[in-house]
Amino acid sequence: MPIESIDSRRLYRQIADQLYQLIESGEYRAGDRLPAERALAQQLKVSRPSVREALIALEVEGVVEIRGGAGVFVVDRAKQPTAEKESLTIPGPFEVLMARDLIEPEVASLAAKHATAEQVKALAVAFGEMACCSASDPARVEYDRQFHFLLGEACANSALELMLHTLWGPRTDPLYIKLEDHFHTESIWQNAILEHREILEAIRAHDPKAAREAMRKHIRRAEKRFASNWQNATRE
Repeated sequence: MPIESIDSRRLYRQIADQLYQLIESGEYRAGDRLPAERALAQQLKVSRPSVREALIALEVEGVVEIRGGAGVFVVDRAKQPTAEKESLTIPGPFEVLMARDLIEPEVASLAAKHATAEQVKALAVAFGEMACCSASDPARVEYDRQFHFLLGEACANSALELMLHTLWGPRTDPLYIKLEDHFHTESIWQNAILEHREILEAIRAHDPKAAREAMRKHIRRAEKRFASNWQNATRE
């Protein structure tokens, strides 16, 4: 039995490549609408989040256009340049959120236990900057990251702090940004601010249990938002 090569591509990349081949072969032409996300997931026997990541990757590359509430349409690439394919080493947004769900609640819990008065003050300042931003303000991403990195510093575990920085790397990747772009609204941003306020108050109260639960709620709500229906993601 010959040895077969191992496919190291991430699942969403494999799905994206398969859809790309169907488009290249003429199965779907410019202007055609692709099957619904649910139908693709059933046909490919994969999860809907994986299909969603694949569709977002194809949109980043200029192969398809996702129209909230209408569907996913093949783009006429003769009329616009196509971006390079995503790196095979980039994890999908849902993978990142799953990993964050495992790590960040414990980081928050430790931060609640070990944070100094100066660290709590720094967290409050970062939160205040976040709260002053609107959903359309690019600075909100930096203040959001700063808030979470300050939690890493306050947790008193350099290994966990390093892991936190690694997990936040893909946050600025085009795949993640494009996914968020479809689902980010002012009301969603205001909910995220309230979730961060709960985390801050638990840290300020030095309540590890409350901090863990507040962070877990924040990450799982973010995952739920990204998994919501396309038609519910129109901008406000």
